[in-house]
Amino acid sequence: MDEFKRGMKNGIPIGLGYFAVAFTLGIMAKNIGLSPIQGFITSALINASAGEYACFMMIASNGTFWQMVMMTIVSNARYFLMSFSLSQKIEENTSTIHRLLIGFDVTDELFGLAIGQEGKVKPWFLYGAYAVAIPCWASGTALGIVAGNTLSASIVSALSVALYGMFLAVIIPAAKKDKVVFALVLISFILSYICKDIPISSGTKTILLTILISLIAAIVCPRRDLDA
Repeated sequence: MDEFKRGMKNGIPIGLGYFAVAFTLGIMAKNIGLSPIQGFITSALINASAGEYACFMMIASNGTFWQMVMMTIVSNARYFLMSFSLSQKIEENTSTIHRLLIGFDVTDELFGLAIGQEGKVKPWFLYGAYAVAIPCWASGTALGIVAGNTLSASIVSALSVALYGMFLAVIIPAAKKDKVVFALVLISFILSYICKDIPISSGTKTILLTILISLIAAIVCPRRDLDA
């Protein structure tokens, strides 16, 4: 229970950021005709802004079920890479059931939270963070649907920036602790800017850059033993 409580405590800032971002997602859900309950359930099952946005876009354009599935897989493909990395961070004796439950909610911010912990991570720590993050994301979407289009454009724009600020709050502490992480973050920013005009989807560019930077980092600076 101590690990669960610690996970909840660490998950509060992420949950607050999720609530703000999901609120703007709820406004979009309102525009395509979803009810607050439908929006809540959707966000509870798809805790991913890009994937959920893709789903809503397909609904708005009357896309087929399979088109929606493919769009969701492509937009969320980076989570495969994060899951591979996270599988090395959690305790080795973690059962398959726990690994599947952990994989249910591997997002950018929660992944960063787990990777930033000292030593191995227990499943209950992640469950605690999930217990805060998922309800905040789902309730934010539902409240956004209720509010509809009553908010001004400037407020909606400000809320949408919250996700980027939250992600910076996740990576900055890790970058301050480790010079290699700092260098990789800086290189990632630079390469992302250089490649911004390449005519492929942003999700594909993110995946390719992640693989390239991670591969080079693994060769040049192999990770330390997490138990050391």
